[in-house]
Amino acid sequence: MAVCSEHRLALLEALLFVNKDPLEPQKIMDHFDLADVRELEGLLQEAEREYRESPSRGIILKRVAGGLQLVTKPEFHQQLMTFMKSRQSVKLSLPSLETLAIIAYRQPVTLAEISDMRSVNSVSPVKNLLEKKLIKVSGRKKVPGLPALYSTTRDFLSYFGLNDIEELPTLEELTELFEEKEQPPLFKV
Repeated sequence: MAVCSEHRLALLEALLFVNKDPLEPQKIMDHFDLADVRELEGLLQEAEREYRESPSRGIILKRVAGGLQLVTKPEFHQQLMTFMKSRQSVKLSLPSLETLAIIAYRQPVTLAEISDMRSVNSVSPVKNLLEKKLIKVSGRKKVPGLPALYSTTRDFLSYFGLNDIEELPTLEELTELFEEKEQPPLFKV
């Protein structure tokens, strides 16, 4: 396989990967500046062969709804269905998001401190975040009653696409961002 061909296959794979819907052949031809459909067909056959024949690949190129799409190999479908059923959907309510933001920026923090900042009882959002494994009890505060300290988890980092907590924008950056955003007029003039 030539270097140019390897590059084209890698780029084709990237294009298909970022599109959730099947990619139309004409869009691929336009992107690669292909004038002849036989060139596209050759590229597609090469990609199909590479995916099909490689035991180390978990995906194949499939022609779907008049387009092309990367899909999982059929032999993995049962295992993938089992995996997907075991994953919990993480949907957060506004109180949970508020609570999570406080924990992320103030960690480790107690339930009383969270409730004080929110000016409302925060037991339910904390319980919800614990169940979703976005926060954890990371210790006890050395004060009377030894209240639990809450911190974020690896699942929190994964959910928000962060490598570590240092990647969170600073409060100053967030303030600037919201101040820069133009406020819409209340009434049209």
